[in-house]
Amino acid sequence: MSDNKLYLVLMGLPARGKSTLAIRLQETLRKNRIPAKIFNNGNLRRKHLPIKETFSANFYHPGNKAARRMRNNFALANIKMARTYLAGAGQVAILDAANVTRMRRMMIEENLSNHPVIFIECINENEEILSLMVEAKTKLPEFSRLAHKKAQAEFIKRIENYRMVYAPLKEERNFFRVDSLQNKILEEKLTDSIPLHLLIKDILVTDVVKNLFLIRHAQTRFNVIDRIGGDSTLTARGIMQAKALGRFFQNTEISYIFTSNKKRTVQTARSIAELQKDCKVVSLKEFDEIDAGICEGMTYRDIKKNMPEVFSARKANKYHYAYPQGESYAMMKTRIEAGLKKVFFLNRHAQNIMIVGHQAVNRMILAHFLYRRDDDVPYIYIPQDQFYHIVSTQNKKLFELKPYA
Repeated sequence: MSDNKLYLVLMGLPARGKSTLAIRLQETLRKNRIPAKIFNNGNLRRKHLPIKETFSANFYHPGNKAARRMRNNFALANIKMARTYLAGAGQVAILDAANVTRMRRMMIEENLSNHPVIFIECINENEEILSLMVEAKTKLPEFSRLAHKKAQAEFIKRIENYRMVYAPLKEERNFFRVDSLQNKILEEKLTDSIPLHLLIKDILVTDVVKNLFLIRHAQTRFNVIDRIGGDSTLTARGIMQAKALGRFFQNTEISYIFTSNKKRTVQTARSIAELQKDCKVVSLKEFDEIDAGICEGMTYRDIKKNMPEVFSARKANKYHYAYPQGESYAMMKTRIEAGLKKVFFLNRHAQNIMIVGHQAVNRMILAHFLYRRDDDVPYIYIPQDQFYHIVSTQNKKLFELKPYA
């Protein structure tokens, strides 16, 4: 048995990020000059079977013996190709499929006994993200003849059919069980000597940001009169800024624009999305602006005049001071990072994504990448006429502030 070749076998319910993880593994391994190739059962199935046979959830029902035989045959075909690949110049073969039954995994182990096998189980039960992933899945060619709602219903049934026979990793000799939303290894078992296992672990736990455009909402009525918080709408100038953003990004395919629940971010995002071909605006409460509590809607001048103790205390420790009945920057950190995990997950699936946020929120997002001292975070520059472009992978780090008009 060669000690430098390896089979990586993805496992998990549909829409849990297996294929995007497979691509990330392949890309990172290749950038490290390690020959790697993906063998995807779904792609093989779509290539050889008519669409009408595979869109129906019944094709994936465990009681459908004829379909189960066909799916096993495709799995065996990919196993054979993976084995042939490693017999040549290949070093890592990545098998991408649901593989939710112990029986299927035993078949893989028996047929790929010439090199070590590591199973990677992808787990994610976040309803918000799963809904977005199901919607993305229904754009596959096999659903092209179905109405949108019907396609969603069929895919959800497909997931439930897989769930009926789902058996988590346990008996396998080598595996990682991964929270694919949090990029967190929940459990690992390495019985054999596994080549590249440290690099693989690093890939599993690293946040990947392909292209993130971080924008502050356009000018609002509250901005003009220096009021904080609230739920103000855009000014005429703000509407012009938002339209300028739309024109600037018109030729850049944006799959998702994340906003807060506030009108000003949603208005800005919609002006951008209107000039995109297929762009979804997703509002996340995690990206709501810092809660100013009893100071919501006040100007800083009002706070200094009427609440001098609040003004002085916040000025002395802006990061940790919480507005009365409100938040501090420090208190925002947990929810901002939870929102970012959702963004990172979908950025693996989409090449370009965007966040339209607020001043304090965007400062916290930038601090996540720039590792600023806490005391410095409230002073990070967040202009309304420029945006940040961020790339963060194992092999590349990029942060640039760019104008859009």
